[in-house]
Amino acid sequence: MTQAAAPSARQPHARMDLTQGPISRTLLAFSLPVLGTSVLQSLNGSINTLWVGRLLGPAALTATTNATIILLFMLGVMFGVGMAATILVGQAFGAKDLQRAKRVVGTGGSFFLLSSLALAIGGFAAAEQILHWMGTPPESRAFAEAYLRIIFLSLPFLSVFSFVVMVQRGAGDAKTPFFFTTLATILDIALNPLLISGIGPLPQMGIAGSGMALLLSQAIGLAALLAYLYWRKSELRLTRGELHYLKPDPALLRTIVLKGLPMGAQMMVVSASAIVMMSMINGYGAETAAAYGVTVQFWNYLQMPAMAIGAAASSMAAQNVGAGHWDRVERSAHAGVLINVLMTGALLALIYLAHPFLIGLFLPGQAHAMAIAHHVNAIAGWGFVLFGVTIVLFGVVRATGAVTPPLIILAISLFVVRIGFAKALAPAWGADAIWWSFPVSMAVSASLAGAYYRWGGWRRARMG
Repeated sequence: MTQAAAPSARQPHARMDLTQGPISRTLLAFSLPVLGTSVLQSLNGSINTLWVGRLLGPAALTATTNATIILLFMLGVMFGVGMAATILVGQAFGAKDLQRAKRVVGTGGSFFLLSSLALAIGGFAAAEQILHWMGTPPESRAFAEAYLRIIFLSLPFLSVFSFVVMVQRGAGDAKTPFFFTTLATILDIALNPLLISGIGPLPQMGIAGSGMALLLSQAIGLAALLAYLYWRKSELRLTRGELHYLKPDPALLRTIVLKGLPMGAQMMVVSASAIVMMSMINGYGAETAAAYGVTVQFWNYLQMPAMAIGAAASSMAAQNVGAGHWDRVERSAHAGVLINVLMTGALLALIYLAHPFLIGLFLPGQAHAMAIAHHVNAIAGWGFVLFGVTIVLFGVVRATGAVTPPLIILAISLFVVRIGFAKALAPAWGADAIWWSFPVSMAVSASLAGAYYRWGGWRRARMG
């Protein structure tokens, strides 16, 4: 039976009805907590890397890098499935069909828990072999194995936490996930040095302490978020009479997986192309690779506004697709593109202005490497404005269920254009062929995304 999503006495205060109100202001207000979450998570990774490097040395730092690559690969698949569930929840809320939204939560939650448990068990047992396949340096192997085993054990908490955060955003609540992600981030940052060094009554765990900090912070953050949602009587909570929704619905599960895999594959395409590009950059020597590594740190932050606005635009579009408000779907795309251009452009201008100082923080006294980093960012940095246009349009079109065309566009722009351009012009241009391949490929992806948005069949697509 269809049930309207009526507010309750203790409904979480932050949920927004994305089918009503001014488009630009609502989209911006919804995207800011998502952006804040991304910034916090990036800072968390940077600070924890600093702790490991300072307290345990370069071998341990290499170990965490190897383990993180594996974790990001697994989370890429989970991200796609979570995005599919987010879109389904958004469409259900737009259609005022609360029971369907709860069925998505039950089916998706069970899938995330069971699949992450299976990955945790298998990964824990195969950690040594995985690191061998990756060619992890011998001096880092013991560190990496200890760290990776605990990372695998943390996977169920990490996956379910991410799932709850994503479906809350689909329901129009971005603030609550931000608060509890902040809690988990603060715990992770605080616990890392305490568990690595064994301060006070805590055991000295070395590299395993960094992994345990992640496990504990995610477990506590998840428990606190669930407790809060039940205390505030969240509309998405499953009551005692609704626990049967935890038994996966075959039709919903098929939709979540089939629509989620192409979105997860987008993350894998990005990772695979980055590995190929890194191998090409390594051929120009350590200074060039180090300069590129520093530049990537800036690019990570440049991508954040686009990712946040794209996620917000996807949630807004999904709710309006469910409500049948196609004019708002179109306007959310236009507003998202404009906000991205303004936010990413402003951030890019700040980075360009502060570039010499920022590069100096990472490469003190290394004038040649600093000059390379400045050159790389001058050529390629502006392309992230175009990258943001692509991400926003992808977020809108996938809200209807059109998830394969964005994957195809991404594969063409990254593998055919970026890698092809860099390899074809390298004999004549040298490393500049690599740097120019970034904005060129971003321009191609933005053009193809715009063409698909304008003339493609995404408006006729369906999630299931």
